[in-house]
Amino acid sequence: MLNQQTIKKLAADAGFDLCGVAPCRPLAENEQWLRDWLAKGYHSSLDYMERNADKRFDPARLVENARTAVVCAVGYKNRAGEGYPAGHRTKVASYACAADYHTTIKQMLGEMLERLRVLHPGLAGRAFVDTAPLGEKQLAVEAGLGWIGRQSLLVTPQLGSYVLLGELLLCDEADAYDTPFSGSRCGRCRNCIESCPTGAIVSPHVVDTGRCIACHTIEKKPAAGIDLDGWIFGCDRCQSCCPHNQKAPIHRNEAFAPLFDPLAMDPAAWQALDEEGFRILCGATPLTRSGLKRIQSNIADE
Repeated sequence: MLNQQTIKKLAADAGFDLCGVAPCRPLAENEQWLRDWLAKGYHSSLDYMERNADKRFDPARLVENARTAVVCAVGYKNRAGEGYPAGHRTKVASYACAADYHTTIKQMLGEMLERLRVLHPGLAGRAFVDTAPLGEKQLAVEAGLGWIGRQSLLVTPQLGSYVLLGELLLCDEADAYDTPFSGSRCGRCRNCIESCPTGAIVSPHVVDTGRCIACHTIEKKPAAGIDLDGWIFGCDRCQSCCPHNQKAPIHRNEAFAPLFDPLAMDPAAWQALDEEGFRILCGATPLTRSGLKRIQSNIADE
């Protein structure tokens, strides 16, 4: 049997700021919500959201015999996350200014799993960092880390929504589980809904990705274009306006420190980059997912 407190210590040692432990169970109500959202076409060009809907909210279908979900979070807030000055036309989502979190968090989870297997030889399980069909935000709620805000992101009391998540699905029971987070602390605030430049948050917790700037600048382009509002990769507008994020601390783990300053870059600086310059500036960051030509195209679309 896994020890809850040992798991949390290993998470802290690996560099995570928060860790919760939840039993693996089917989350039928969330699966139905997803199917309703898909039926309305709000996934637009995100075709992958249609696949494996049955697995997304039932961890045991993703990892056979999974019993325990360990949900870890790390804060990544940096200066860009506090917002850009008016008129800045080359805005980058703050998470994308640091090294690609997929690689960093996968290494952190791998360290945890390796140390758990020393204590529990033969322990079966897998690590996930948002590339598999796993409802990680709802799992985080189940593990007591926070609530789902009106902008559909996980919001934590300690770090706001500027958190990145990683999970271990383990095939053994824990000796204790965290209490699921109850309720919401958004109160009457609607900043995220009212601040979205394109009205992509069509109602509380419901995002139309066809209107979402982050999707238009990163994912497969939807059929209809939108005003990107100066964003060239991602969008933080529904986060920088959130009171919980305005009081959140700057990242503690230096692995999530920015590798470049987007506030120091203007359209001319981005357009002047060649592939080698882009590799030097952004080669370790998530911006490589779009690539230089797509980013320069996003600037040209402004």
